[in-house]
Amino acid sequence: MTSPHPLAFPPALQAPGTDGAPFEAVASLADLPLGSMLRITRGDLDVLLVHSDTGIAAVDDRCPHMSAPFSAGRLEGCVLHCPLHSGAFDLRDGEVVVFPTTGGLTADGRYRPTWTPEGSEAKPPPVGSKAEARALTRVRRLRYYPLRIRGEVIEIALPA
Repeated sequence: MTSPHPLAFPPALQAPGTDGAPFEAVASLADLPLGSMLRITRGDLDVLLVHSDTGIAAVDDRCPHMSAPFSAGRLEGCVLHCPLHSGAFDLRDGEVVVFPTTGGLTADGRYRPTWTPEGSEAKPPPVGSKAEARALTRVRRLRYYPLRIRGEVIEIALPA
């Protein structure tokens, strides 16, 4: 087995305030075996460490749809699944793999309708201000924290 390595991410998706921020030791490699997730909390910031089959990444522990904690969801390969509205996001590029059931706008502003997961009973479509809010909710891409591995220690850059 090769040693774990940080997952490369698109520079445009780096978390705000982390450019040039100091690295902080947050966990040991033993705390994050392959296929696992670990929530790190600093003040009101929740970061999720993920050891996927393509490397280790640090992302917001908040779904970029409606902020549900990914740590309460699941990891499948390199895809994070949100526990709230069935959205799924690819750790390799931050993109949506499965759009949340509530529909809304993509990161690029394209509209996606609501949908019902297979095996679930369809809910009536929302009306009024709830329908308007759903239609205008933008599902963003993942945000990443710079990460490095020093020996057996995982370090991430956190905003000041």
